[in-house]
Amino acid sequence: MRLMLVEDDADLRQTLVRSLERRGMHVAAFDAGEPALAWWRAHTPDVVAMDLSLPDRDGLLILSDARQAGLRTPVLLLTARSAVGDRVLGLNTGADDYLTKPFDLDELEARLRALVRRHGSTVVATESDLVALNEWRLDRSSGALYHQGQVVDLPTREATLMRQLMTLPGRAVSKEHLFEQVFAGDPGVQIEAIEVVAYRLRKRLQGTGVQLVTLRGLGYLLKAEAV
Repeated sequence: MRLMLVEDDADLRQTLVRSLERRGMHVAAFDAGEPALAWWRAHTPDVVAMDLSLPDRDGLLILSDARQAGLRTPVLLLTARSAVGDRVLGLNTGADDYLTKPFDLDELEARLRALVRRHGSTVVATESDLVALNEWRLDRSSGALYHQGQVVDLPTREATLMRQLMTLPGRAVSKEHLFEQVFAGDPGVQIEAIEVVAYRLRKRLQGTGVQLVTLRGLGYLLKAEAV
């Protein structure tokens, strides 16, 4: 999934780029509106996350220009402006969703992926983008998970864990690596928390043709169940 991120706070921008790329997104990041708009015109991302308070022009003006130019990419506004009037103005200007700072990284990812699903991603999956295990499929380009041909909406952390395991089906992935991916950007969380996510995912996978297996000292793996 190709994300255009427009955020002038350098620390937040770097954190979001690092965390979202770990979760399988390709991020083009900008600290101002005009260069972002020029890139947007030339490259057509799958989704845009944009702050409203930008150093060169207000984000709403950038969004308005984009819509007038015919750019239909779904847009998630990121802002500290929490008043209802500001949210309504943003949506009326052409935004598709609105997230008030401070926000949770899991919610940000979930909203971005929901916008791409709702509007239809422009990414075309090739055979090399797809990973299959029994009746499960992972589209690595978009991060979408399918079971029996239908998109599966898992809770964000369980979906992240499933994507990581689907990337290497039948091979063990260390608990440490999975923890870094699933809880990226969540300081203070203990590594044992990955066991809770794995437990929940294991229960969801029962009867779906794949099994989540714990290998002591090695980590976790997904394997196909015998027919």
